[in-house]
Amino acid sequence: MTEPAMPQKAPFKVEVTSGKTYFWCACGRSGNQPFCDGSHKGSPFSPVKFAPEKDGAVFFCGCKRTGNQPLCDGTHKSV
Repeated sequence: MTEPAMPQKAPFKVEVTSGKTYFWCACGRSGNQPFCDGSHKGSPFSPVKFAPEKDGAVFFCGCKRTGNQPLCDGTHKSV
């Protein structure tokens, strides 16, 4: 597996909490999207740590091809 799976071709809107740590799934195989569940084991992918500075909505990448991991940068519009 050299390309991540694409669980959806749109971002995941998530309400996050300051002081909490989130681990974004980079392989696209997690059953707990957009977060890691360990499905990357044995692959070249690793989850990406995200620690928000404030409470609120963020948009985690769903296509797994963003240049701004773990957040959406609009890349899904061209894949």
